[in-house]
Amino acid sequence: MILYPNMLLDSVTEITPEILYKNQINGLILDVDNTLINKKQEISENVKNWVKQMKSNNIKLYILSNTNDKKKVKKVSETLSIPYINLAKKPFKTGFLKVQKIFQEESGNIAVVGDQIFTDVIGGNRCNMFTILVEPIEKKEYWYTRWKRPIEDIIKNKYKKSEITKESN
Repeated sequence: MILYPNMLLDSVTEITPEILYKNQINGLILDVDNTLINKKQEISENVKNWVKQMKSNNIKLYILSNTNDKKKVKKVSETLSIPYINLAKKPFKTGFLKVQKIFQEESGNIAVVGDQIFTDVIGGNRCNMFTILVEPIEKKEYWYTRWKRPIEDIIKNKYKKSEITKESN
């Protein structure tokens, strides 16, 4: 289903090289807000260390953000040494396909990581990429995201139930 991620985790830092190798993932397309940074635009040491780990395992990384705040994304990009595209217009395919071309990878070898179903998961699924939904870093939301969270919670609960059903069969 286009609304369901391939994987649901608490944080980007739970993504391990082993998970990526098991799923034949060579590159990650990363969201910024509430995925890599909090609302105060802080990057945790855990995220910084995780990025180093991904790079040391030859995992390609690229930031794809819908934000119009180029300065914010550029700061994250420079701090983590990851290239970026802002104003990506997710869930439209354009940004995802642009990164795929840069990566020179098949869509099935790329994972999209983000905290929103209606941008990250739908966009990644529309491009036949592996999707990893993470819990938002903070519960405090931007006004334009807040209204979607109750709907996303319903979808996440249905996803979790479907995963439990799959495991018990």
